[in-house]
Amino acid sequence: MTSKEAVQRWRPGLPDAEAHPCHNEIFASSGEGAGAGFALALARDALRVSGKGALRVDDQRHILWVQTRDAIKRCGRPYVHGLPAELRRRVIHVAAENAQDALFALEEGVRCRDLAFVVGELVGNPKSLDFTASRRLTLTAQKHGSRLYLIRIDARRDLSSARMRWDVRSAPSPRPRWNGEAPGSAAWQAELFRARAHPPGEWTLYDDEGTLCGPPNAISRPYLNIPQAANAPDYGDMARATVGRSLAAL
Repeated sequence: MTSKEAVQRWRPGLPDAEAHPCHNEIFASSGEGAGAGFALALARDALRVSGKGALRVDDQRHILWVQTRDAIKRCGRPYVHGLPAELRRRVIHVAAENAQDALFALEEGVRCRDLAFVVGELVGNPKSLDFTASRRLTLTAQKHGSRLYLIRIDARRDLSSARMRWDVRSAPSPRPRWNGEAPGSAAWQAELFRARAHPPGEWTLYDDEGTLCGPPNAISRPYLNIPQAANAPDYGDMARATVGRSLAAL
């Protein structure tokens, strides 16, 4: 790998506009719920970079979350108490009847600069989400300076103008610090298979008390080899807070 390629490789917290583009797609299975959790992790990483290392406490803009009825049936609605604490009172949820209605709501959402970001969940490969529709979302988000995280549930990879495209699945959590029987932090095996400014790659990424972390240059590295954050105390088998998304079944 050349030095130029190393600089261009994506990593969490990268202070680069191309690392946090306006239009992102995340492919995930309905059986795991990994897509929504990873979308929130990416969005919070972008907000943290814009806040120079910390989430801006003065940024209380709302979040638009759009789901089709089919997405709700497969994955459930966002569960307020499972969301990160700073987002729990800021979610505007829209249940769209079909993909066409959802795309309309998403486009209207990215037109609004008063939203911190927009999340969408669509199932499969609906005809209404063709390349033209994808391009409209990209151009609208670029024009208004918005960020869209479109979760493609149980979908195959198709044509899209999204600036970054991910394939995500759940990964084993780290060992809890306080209670060995407690759930660990959220973790994902994430493949970046298309990006304008970064080469493809695969990482094991995890949530470290609200911060997206992971070895920046490791490809398919076993999760248990990932070191703890530099400033994290080592208390052995002790629990850390679970941050991510829980889904309430309908």
